[in-house]
Amino acid sequence: MKTRRFEVLSEDEIQKIHEGSLTVLAEKGVKVEADDLRDLFRKRGALVNDTEQVVRIPEEIVLWAIEQAPSGFMVYGHDPNFKVRIDCRSSLFCGLGTPTHMLDSKGNLTLATLEDLRKHIILIDDLENLTNDQMDIWPGDIPMTTIHVEAARVWAREARKPFGTGTLGYLATKDTVDMTAMIVGGIDELMKRPRLVGICSVVSPLKIDTAQGHGMKVFAEHNQPLIMAPEAMAGTTAPVTLAGLLVQHNAEVLAHITLAQIINPGAPVLWGTVSTVADMRTGNVAIGSFETGLITAACAQIARYYNIPSRGVGGTTDSKLLDVQCGFERMMNLFAAYMSGINYITCMGTLERTVVGSHELMVLDNEIAGMLKRIARGIEVNDTTLAVDLIKNLDWSENYMNQMHTAQHFRSELYLSDLIDHNPRDAWESAGSKGVLDRCADKVEKIIANHKANKLSGELESKMQKFIDEVAARPLEEFYKYEGMEAPESPPAGLPI
Repeated sequence: MKTRRFEVLSEDEIQKIHEGSLTVLAEKGVKVEADDLRDLFRKRGALVNDTEQVVRIPEEIVLWAIEQAPSGFMVYGHDPNFKVRIDCRSSLFCGLGTPTHMLDSKGNLTLATLEDLRKHIILIDDLENLTNDQMDIWPGDIPMTTIHVEAARVWAREARKPFGTGTLGYLATKDTVDMTAMIVGGIDELMKRPRLVGICSVVSPLKIDTAQGHGMKVFAEHNQPLIMAPEAMAGTTAPVTLAGLLVQHNAEVLAHITLAQIINPGAPVLWGTVSTVADMRTGNVAIGSFETGLITAACAQIARYYNIPSRGVGGTTDSKLLDVQCGFERMMNLFAAYMSGINYITCMGTLERTVVGSHELMVLDNEIAGMLKRIARGIEVNDTTLAVDLIKNLDWSENYMNQMHTAQHFRSELYLSDLIDHNPRDAWESAGSKGVLDRCADKVEKIIANHKANKLSGELESKMQKFIDEVAARPLEEFYKYEGMEAPESPPAGLPI
């Protein structure tokens, strides 16, 4: 039989969380500082208090928005022949766009570079269990004001799979949409066959951030899928009880989904989560904790209740090293995410609360994803797999190694890894005494060396360079003025705008 789904909530408990969230939205509401975003809610019938900058959303509007949201949609690669469906039945593995530093297999920590981003995109494009890049690296060797367009150019040159990014305010998000449209042949083509998946980082408790909201608006208007993803922390930015966190978290997601559907009814969205717990001894985020897996599993069930695809974190760890803690935390949370039915699983190839990336870890996570897929298949029982006649007819002096049944079924029945060592010590020593991270490093080098870049026309290369130059020439204030903010005097290099 197929392996049973991991569930942590009963149907009655999901209903109670749903009702609690609707009460919170209707009676407390959400903080919305941007005038234009409050006006969108107002026009749809929400109760808006401009003095408090609070929007209270009646139940009927939320339920209307849930009905508008599609249960599945397609996302396309740079080459439109590459496509994946995101829906409530499948599970995909992806990266996450937060690392500012890189850690190699020898433990060396360095500032992330544009070359690291290029290698990361190449690896994701090659690894069979990973669906797409999510702008996984923030290079520190280029101006922060051009990271989003430089990343899009790297994607155009190196990838066939879809691209992902954050909803980084109005102007940066529009740049990304415009650049991607330039790459794929126009805005109509981009809207017809979406190439981008945007993460809208939801601010807890109960706030629609101005920059994230404006970026979300650009994506929704252009029919690019949006992930609504709070990172509520039980005990600090959400109730310490996990049930209370889920009520608030669900209200936050539903508020953002409602806004997206007001902007564009039918806009593709994912019910997302990065929520975890705080270490109550320090107040620090503890995203590697096993409670993260519990929360993620609950979120998978809540998203299915609404028939909206889910996004959750897997492979999360607080470890600063590629060590045992890194291994058991990521395996525990990847298992919870995949076996609970999260449809879009991120954080592959990251550690230290996702702010550090590792090429070797990305390769290892791809392997873990393959193992989880095998676990989910379970054990197939039929006349062929029971092998009763084979068992009866095997001679006492024989074994199963040279049987046709074995040759026909071992590749599909057993997970075969080129990274995991099952040899005795003497054979392992003869092969160089390599650990799994050494083998991952070898595979990284092999993938990068054998990669074939996309062949782009000289005209497209010129257009991209011209656009990047225009973005680079902008004063920093241009990015911030759309959000009603002042630009910092000395912005840190390599961080999101």
